[in-house]
Amino acid sequence: MTADTFPVSAIVASQRPHRRDAARNYDALLAAAREAFAENGAEASLEDIARRAGVGIATLYRNFPTRRHLFESVYADEVDELCKVAQEVADREPWAALTSWLRRFVDYTVTKRAIREALNTESDVILACRESMFQAGGPLFERAQQAGEARGDISFDDLLRMIAGISATNFLDDAQRDRILSVALDGVRVRR
Repeated sequence: MTADTFPVSAIVASQRPHRRDAARNYDALLAAAREAFAENGAEASLEDIARRAGVGIATLYRNFPTRRHLFESVYADEVDELCKVAQEVADREPWAALTSWLRRFVDYTVTKRAIREALNTESDVILACRESMFQAGGPLFERAQQAGEARGDISFDDLLRMIAGISATNFLDDAQRDRILSVALDGVRVRR
């Protein structure tokens, strides 16, 4: 499966403008929104997002008519990137591929945490994102299990919930987060 066959990839492609200058503004707005949501949560100022992107507020509203549309677009873009990472790491050794993807998943949860309350988890975009995430990461986990490197008594859903739970915690710094993530992954890994 290629990254462009994930349901979320079609959503992202349909939202992105075709004109080069419009696409550049759209991408700048997504990047600025991602930063603002990570720093300030779901209540981040739309004016601040436009300013960070170097565009006017009218450009933001032209691309994202509502705050919800901006949330869903940022979320879908993050999941689409996560799907691409799964493709990029797929040829690595099973455990290395899985842990590389999970470390990127931790970065994704920072954005997710900031907007999860603002979105209805049953929206079409959210459901497409969840399906894409499972299609991208599930095979990496299954491959690690088949190689005897990941425990066979847990599901991919169990693993994602554990990682999301760790990511939801406030840490002193990234180093502490990475240490705790490593300890959790040691509990998933089968040692021979």
